[in-house]
Amino acid sequence: MADICIVGAGHVGLVTGACFADLGNEVTCLDVNAAKIAGLQQGKLPIYEPGLEELVERNAAGGRLRFTSSYPEALERAEFAFIAVDTPSGSEGEADLSAVRRAARAVAEAMTHDLIIVNKSTVPIGTGDVVSNIFARHVRSDVRFWVVSNPEFLREGSAVQDCLQPDRVVLGGTDRAAAERVATLYEPLRCPIIITDLRTAEMIKYASNAFLATRISFINEIAAICDQLGADVKEVARGMGYDKRIGPGFLEAGLGWGGSCFPKDVRALSHMAAVHGTHPGLLRAVMEINQDARRRMVHKLRAVLEGLDERVIAVLGLSFKPNTDDVRDSPAIELARLLQHEGAIVRAYDPVASENAGALLRNVALCASAYEAAEGADAVVVATDWNEFKQLDLRRLRRVMRQPVIVDGRNVYDPAAMRALGFVYVGVGRGNHAVPPETRPPQREQPATP
Repeated sequence: MADICIVGAGHVGLVTGACFADLGNEVTCLDVNAAKIAGLQQGKLPIYEPGLEELVERNAAGGRLRFTSSYPEALERAEFAFIAVDTPSGSEGEADLSAVRRAARAVAEAMTHDLIIVNKSTVPIGTGDVVSNIFARHVRSDVRFWVVSNPEFLREGSAVQDCLQPDRVVLGGTDRAAAERVATLYEPLRCPIIITDLRTAEMIKYASNAFLATRISFINEIAAICDQLGADVKEVARGMGYDKRIGPGFLEAGLGWGGSCFPKDVRALSHMAAVHGTHPGLLRAVMEINQDARRRMVHKLRAVLEGLDERVIAVLGLSFKPNTDDVRDSPAIELARLLQHEGAIVRAYDPVASENAGALLRNVALCASAYEAAEGADAVVVATDWNEFKQLDLRRLRRVMRQPVIVDGRNVYDPAAMRALGFVYVGVGRGNHAVPPETRPPQREQPATP
């Protein structure tokens, strides 16, 4: 088994390190955030991810997983150094490589023996060459290094499963032997391993995420058309998904995509394309449609409530997807802000993401349950499809609301069943299931004309 250093103890780095340790390797997770490392040494995880806490606890107790802020300590016996730091969006949509550059230089200056450097962060095409140049400038003359690209494909909410049961592992490098040594780390997972050049490996990551984002934006565009023409997008997607050329994945209409990957990766790929002389019209449309999906939900609420000023709206779900506490680029957060801009009073609940959301939202009451959030509400919006929301006592929910309006931003509920319970139901692309006239809420009383 190998000795591995993981630079960056964020979502990707911590999950990757814990999974490598669980495969029997000796892993040291390094992060310059001393408070984060101190918490990990005490068993406190900085993120929520199903199954991760148990994995970290087990391997830390077994001595296979350690945490430090010291580069020399982390690299002392390392054979591989994985760089897994954040690459956030810059002002023009470009990926910010500041953390990657700092990590590469710090590793180069601290390493005392030959080392394989593995880029795990999502980085622009050509970053492998940038990292190689940094090492060439700062590494000791008697020490050799090799740079390998190994993009991650972890989905928040199922990252541990994705790490241990990957669809494929992608490796890129200029030295085949170095890439094959990295491949040996993944052999216990018995999955396809693709070895290619550095730039192709980097592009595979961006192309994959951009394609998945495109599918979601496509079905949301279809949903908007379904609403106008009286078709049901759920059935449309089901009918499409049986076609083997299409498949059912990523055809769930809703509020659009968010999180730490799709938004920044599509923006970064569009930026790379533009600055290198191509016209990324499709990528730009994908981003525009995604924004429209959120605005369209505000329009639906405005229509069914005949205005949003001083209306009380309960938003259920704040994370960008279920099973994570990540609120980065969350459609729910943007929706809450758009509603506030229209004068609505917003109350919200999320099973695990309320604390993170609280740092981004102002004047939003963060509640302890879905029922508390719905108390006295004119409408409830399902913004994240947590399983908890699928199991709500809907009769109880209706009793505590001021008006029985459900705006189902994730198409969690059956329209006919909701109507039978007395709700005014508004889904996404549910066509003639939307807002039956006979159950439309009473109009707001208009003040008498003086």
